[in-house]
Amino acid sequence: MGRRATAVRETIRMERLDISVITIAKNEARQLADVMSGMPWAREYIVVDDGSTDETRTLAAKLGATVVEGKSGDFSALRMLGAQRARSPWLFYIDADERVTPEITEEIRRTMQEYREGISPVAYTIPRDNYYLGAHWPYRDGMIRLMRKDALLGWAGKLHETAQIRGKTGIFKTFLIHRTHRNLEEMLAKTNAWSSVEADLRMRAGHPNVVWWRLLRVMATGFWDSYVRQGGWRAGTRGLIESIYQGFSLFVTYAKLWELQRT
Repeated sequence: MGRRATAVRETIRMERLDISVITIAKNEARQLADVMSGMPWAREYIVVDDGSTDETRTLAAKLGATVVEGKSGDFSALRMLGAQRARSPWLFYIDADERVTPEITEEIRRTMQEYREGISPVAYTIPRDNYYLGAHWPYRDGMIRLMRKDALLGWAGKLHETAQIRGKTGIFKTFLIHRTHRNLEEMLAKTNAWSSVEADLRMRAGHPNVVWWRLLRVMATGFWDSYVRQGGWRAGTRGLIESIYQGFSLFVTYAKLWELQRT
């Protein structure tokens, strides 16, 4: 009886859901197969490529994804590009460094059923269980990732984008696995790239002139948020390294802003 019940559950998991999974990717060939393989239940998979120079586009196509070329660096625009190409009534956004769990799969399935019964919100914030430098991070964040396509008004913010939803939103009880900041080399490369975008956004917004004390303040703020508010101190040496790095990342952004203001 136990084996039969297990077989039934496996069959249910493999049933396709009327949902479009969207991933924004840039040079993510090493991770794409893993994230896509966790969602055999998706009606379609869309990869929005942001100017990759590796095999991301080729691999995505081989894995059966619809590949859309964006190359804008604007995450809101890229996410909307994926939504516009989606053919399903439900959208599920997942990044290349995130992984679904069986529990999330079941909650997505249940959510879609409840919507059909008229008792479910039109969008959901999904918490993330974070792993930094290969170890569990004490703090969970979350963002709107599952939504009805007809409820999505748009995305706001070039970086750290937020979904604009028409209708009621809810919060998942289960969470994504988020394995980010895998090594320092990768972290430095991303910081160098995105700090330029952040500095430019602040410059365009008319940020006050950067003076010496402002550099110290943003570094202290970044460290405090990571080490104290998020509980990084509980992660031992990794927590200290990650928290110092958060302060350093803000320093790089504001030092680049200082350069822009001088020129």
